[in-house]
Amino acid sequence: MPELPEVETVRTGLERLIIGREIADVFADTVKSFPNDPEEVAQCLVDARVESVRRRAKVLLIDLSTRYTLVVHLKMTGQLVFRGEQNFGAGHPNDSLVGMLPDKSTRVILTFRDKSVLYFNDQRKFGWMKLYPTAEVPNIDFMRKVGPEPLEDSFTGELLYERLQRRKNTCIKAALLDQTVLAGVGNIYADESLWGAKIHPATIVKNIPKSKINNVASEIQIVMRLAIEKGGSTDRNYVNAEGKKGSYIDFARVFRRENLPCPRCSTTILKTRCAGRGTHLCPVCQPAATTLFQ
Repeated sequence: MPELPEVETVRTGLERLIIGREIADVFADTVKSFPNDPEEVAQCLVDARVESVRRRAKVLLIDLSTRYTLVVHLKMTGQLVFRGEQNFGAGHPNDSLVGMLPDKSTRVILTFRDKSVLYFNDQRKFGWMKLYPTAEVPNIDFMRKVGPEPLEDSFTGELLYERLQRRKNTCIKAALLDQTVLAGVGNIYADESLWGAKIHPATIVKNIPKSKINNVASEIQIVMRLAIEKGGSTDRNYVNAEGKKGSYIDFARVFRRENLPCPRCSTTILKTRCAGRGTHLCPVCQPAATTLFQ
């Protein structure tokens, strides 16, 4: 599933290409991928102009002139493919990004007045596009539960420390992956941030002092910003908004570098499991000790 930097890269690509375009027609092949009332679609989506493209956590928000918002979640195999005077693909990198469309994975087609088209493809049908009144978007269950954005100016070590207290008896990696604690941090960036802060992923939250949480917050922002600059990580199944693989993984310090030397101390990087996920760490820089900070 794409992480925050990948979705942000898609957002910026869509922002460049679809703002100001008017939707002339909509096709959907399955209610699961497009769970919307036909009358609401006819009144609030067709003939609407795209006003802005936003992101909240890993979800895209396409705001319309009708004061409705098309909420989009790509999930595991979703793609957004734009065909017009410019072409781009974003999402799971199968042949649909560059092949003839629509194809057997196409779930939704938005045709604009100028004949350009936005295709939503999804092989496994886990993703969706849902139309909401813009004013109601903050009240969606997901939006009410999701944690703060790590790239906003309001995000600080103090805020992260407060959010982590709701998971104080669990390991730090599990807490960072909890989207109700913090929005958009997935497996890659959790490993990278904890390596940067020199904290073992299995360390229990309550055993980590606030000063070290400040370091985690700083590392999360550093890693996220670099990932966005590099177009995302392309964790084997993702490409950026121009159909190119993100290059962050080439700059990763520990993720997918098992059996290679740690760039800080040259110790061999290990791969283990933590919080139910494959986890990469340096056993010297990130020693495993529950009383390490006590």
